[in-house]
Amino acid sequence: MTKPLPFELDRSAKTSLAEQIRRGISAAIDNGALAPGARLPSWRDLAVQLGVARGTVRTAYERLTDAQLIVSSKSAGTHVAQRPVKTKAPPEGPPDRGSILGILFRDFTRGPALFQMGVPAADCFPTKLFARIRAHTVRAETASPASYPDPRGEGILRREIAAHLAIARGVTCSPAQILVTAGFTGALGLALHALGLEGRTAWMEDPGFPLTRRGLEVARLAPVPIPVDDRGLDVGYGLQHAPDAALAMVTPGQQAPLGSTLSLERRVRLLAWAARTGAWIIEDDYLGELQLKGRAAPALASLDTAGRVIHIGSFSKTISATLRLGFLVVPSALVERFTEVAACLAPAPGPSVQLATAEFMREGHYMRHLRRTKRVYAGRRDALKACLEARRMDAVSTGLAIVLRLPNGARDTDIAREATAYGLAPVPLSPWYMSPEWSRSGLLLGVATTPDEGLAQACARLHGLVERFA
Repeated sequence: MTKPLPFELDRSAKTSLAEQIRRGISAAIDNGALAPGARLPSWRDLAVQLGVARGTVRTAYERLTDAQLIVSSKSAGTHVAQRPVKTKAPPEGPPDRGSILGILFRDFTRGPALFQMGVPAADCFPTKLFARIRAHTVRAETASPASYPDPRGEGILRREIAAHLAIARGVTCSPAQILVTAGFTGALGLALHALGLEGRTAWMEDPGFPLTRRGLEVARLAPVPIPVDDRGLDVGYGLQHAPDAALAMVTPGQQAPLGSTLSLERRVRLLAWAARTGAWIIEDDYLGELQLKGRAAPALASLDTAGRVIHIGSFSKTISATLRLGFLVVPSALVERFTEVAACLAPAPGPSVQLATAEFMREGHYMRHLRRTKRVYAGRRDALKACLEARRMDAVSTGLAIVLRLPNGARDTDIAREATAYGLAPVPLSPWYMSPEWSRSGLLLGVATTPDEGLAQACARLHGLVERFA
């Protein structure tokens, strides 16, 4: 090789000369300056070219050989190794707003903002108390003997969840029926994998949570849109249009996003259909215990006598979404199957966060926190609704959100995108629909993140955006 290598040595740098040579040749190979098969000078010749000791170059070559970047032989000399050519990754840009990544980054994973949905109010949570409990459990976990934890979750947390469900949701179950998961999505993934319904159809509320719908599709089920009204999922429509479905995905406590409660008559029909056909029902207890008006209706699982309901709950909206802590309650007949899948593919999160949550519940802090939170949220909901109505905006309360109905032709996705520039995070309603004929344009405004101060200004900005895009 006659031309010099495309790098220079910095003799004043702290990095050794041998490492600089290694990095220089490695970079030249990666960027294509040295193609596969290109001949390199011998370590003696390169030492002369660079004015360094031969041992320095030899050390660099040995490291490159160990990394399988170059090959040497006495007869052929030293060459760049034959290896796949690296292709440049496309520049990373914003994800397609209609894709699952677009929905995630647009609506759920960005930082704190006014009207953001899916997260609790930070100013309502006893942060210092929970941090002290969490620190204690982290120390205890670190000091305990090293061993693999129970993939179903810590027994003490499962016992606390069982006790809480009996009181708050009317569900009678044993700790053995509970599996702790990585939030709601972890629970949904575990359930869909354990049920093994690939190729079958599933009832999906329309409108319904976009990530749930996509989760069904990823699990190779075909979602069938079932309309929702003021009595919840239209079970009669499902029986007429997809009676042979293998699964029904429902939010009976407070429908997401419209907020209606599944009526008792429809609950009975839904359970009877599942028992008769052998279908499964996954109950997403979305905000079930955060009913702001009156007492929350019992969970659907509390009426299940045939063992067809799989109940999912989480602490994301009551404690913090950062915990990534949820749980499943499965019928006794499914415990072994779900445990096997959990052990192999979806074990529970780390013990310390579970133990902290268990202690928070055991000492009564969780119930006190829920009572205080509901009072605060009810006040914020009423204030937000009044502020919007004062500007003659069509606002409807739906549990922990306000649905702001938009004029015909107003694109909710455009308004939501523009609102981010003002620190607002309304969620567009239209992507929650599957069926174009039922789709409605609107904005979902989270009650928990509604400001106590500056509410009038935030509503004025939102009103201005709606007027501009109307």
